[in-house]
Amino acid sequence: MKFEICPAQRTDLPDILRLVKELANYEKAPLEVTSTISMYNEAFDDNLFFVDIVKIQDQIIGFTLYYPTFSTWKGKMMYLEDFYLQETYRNQGIGSALFDRFLLKAKEEGCILTKWQVLDWNQNAIDFYEHRGARIQKGWWNGLIDL
Repeated sequence: MKFEICPAQRTDLPDILRLVKELANYEKAPLEVTSTISMYNEAFDDNLFFVDIVKIQDQIIGFTLYYPTFSTWKGKMMYLEDFYLQETYRNQGIGSALFDRFLLKAKEEGCILTKWQVLDWNQNAIDFYEHRGARIQKGWWNGLIDL
């Protein structure tokens, strides 16, 4: 299957938000997405994140959204906020290519570490990451405060 991976344009943001909502539904949290397209546009214009999309015949079927940050223990790192590929297109090498592009971008930006979260029940995702040499830390809990 022929696909293209490229940086997203501002005009792609509505499709990315649509896919974020698909991801939230997959993660059993469909009501948790409260961000709006205007929030996406503002963050995009302020260069707060990188986003790569994968397309088949001009249809966006997946994306990675990530941003640089800093680990006080390790140094410069890239945080993968979301990585999603529509289910129909999984297990065909497309997700691997998209994830590899994220890793390449992190290296190009001078990062020495990448980090992300994975749900403990999502064994397919855990297997995907571990197959690529990832260590899945199980002793850390997330802290959140809604403002």
